[in-house]
Amino acid sequence: MGNCADCMRNFFGRTKNTNVRISLPAVCLVWQIAMIVLFGVFIRYDEESDTHWAEHKRDHNITSDIENDFYFRYPSFQDVHVMIFVGFGFLMTFLKKYSFGAVGFNFMIASFGLQWALLMQGWFHALDPATGKIHIGVESMINADFCCAGTLIAYGALLGKTSPVQLLVVTLFGVTLFAVEEYIILSLLHCRDAGGSMVIHAFGGYYGLAISWVLYRPHLNQSKSLNGSVYHSDVFAMIGTLFLWMFWPSFNSAITDHGDGQHRAAINTYLALASSVLTTVAISSMSDKKGKLDMVHIQNATLAGGVAMGTAAEFMITPYGSLIVGFCCGIISTFGYLFVTPFLEKYLKLQDTCGIHNLHAVPGMLGGFIGAIVAAAATESVYSKEGLINTFDFVGDFADRSPGTQGGFQAAGTCVAIAFGLVGGGVVGLILRLPIWGDPADDNCYDDEVYWEVPEDEDSIPPVLEYNNHMIHKHQDISESNFSVEQS
Repeated sequence: MGNCADCMRNFFGRTKNTNVRISLPAVCLVWQIAMIVLFGVFIRYDEESDTHWAEHKRDHNITSDIENDFYFRYPSFQDVHVMIFVGFGFLMTFLKKYSFGAVGFNFMIASFGLQWALLMQGWFHALDPATGKIHIGVESMINADFCCAGTLIAYGALLGKTSPVQLLVVTLFGVTLFAVEEYIILSLLHCRDAGGSMVIHAFGGYYGLAISWVLYRPHLNQSKSLNGSVYHSDVFAMIGTLFLWMFWPSFNSAITDHGDGQHRAAINTYLALASSVLTTVAISSMSDKKGKLDMVHIQNATLAGGVAMGTAAEFMITPYGSLIVGFCCGIISTFGYLFVTPFLEKYLKLQDTCGIHNLHAVPGMLGGFIGAIVAAAATESVYSKEGLINTFDFVGDFADRSPGTQGGFQAAGTCVAIAFGLVGGGVVGLILRLPIWGDPADDNCYDDEVYWEVPEDEDSIPPVLEYNNHMIHKHQDISESNFSVEQS
């Protein structure tokens, strides 16, 4: 028994090896080949992207190509796509030595995730039982990007502490769990969650936090000097914030119904975001003895209003209601960065690099419950009978559901998202604890040099004499020149 315990200790406690020359190419190539095979078996164009569109138009009395869903959805898809690849990527470049990892691994996660998401979401939502095929179009692309967002949120908690192979594993399981919880929440419980407060932010936030808790590093303070920002890294992160902030109305309205629902979702999100900026600035200034602002708060808490408005975006929450949501969430998120994150790390051993607990997990949970309250309070006098049916999709098996019942199911959906995140993240964390993934040692985190070829810093490059640029093809030894750096 003692020998077995010693073997386990030696297995899990052996020295970290960050060389992923074999494991990373193997995983990338094998999984990409698997995507090609699975796409060949299952994925086909839908009727609006297939060459039979002309016949579809004739059969459905469609008079113009402009009625193709592509022309309605593609502008929103562009905005969401920019958020996924630019917004999320640059938001995480605040670490002084981990910008390559933030943007590069974000790129890798999303590129693999969107392929796997098209399959997973297709099997649950778009599988044709007659042919066994999944038909995809522009809305499928938007939903796949949404699915990737959940994993990218989780990456925020793990930033700088995991290998690229581990991140691909996180993506594989994250997308799978997302597809299952999304199906339960949106299809079985029939919840409305246009901007994903529940299915994206609450799930992704708690999924990442659970993984980070299981992967707790007791000696991470050995990398403390790199767990921070410098002036230019904060500027780059602010670029990500601004891209996310500007395009968030598109994110929350991208898959809502055409017409008033989409219009209302954009307005509500627009207002909530604006309100959260002012309260974030206020609390950040109040928290400093000299009234100075903290860039961490401005980069993150200013987005909390958009996260919390995700579920209720298409509801009749009213413009001033949207401002109230943004007002409260800006305060809650900023207080989270000030007090909750240090508390979680000190007492619960939860190391959250980007503070996703304050930007995604808590605002996402609040957004789900806000949606539940607004849904339960819906009345025919405010929505109209047809408006209630359209907004909450009270048709088919759900035609007799009342707004009060809908509110209860909305709250249940929020709990399902949190449970999937916590339990799924715990299991995935245990898998990632296996010492086979090439993750860095505690004294080697938050550093691009572990997995990237990093150019030399400008300060470490010897100065080049100005006149020497005109002597490139001459073989004169610089050291023999009578000129010096000062003289030039």
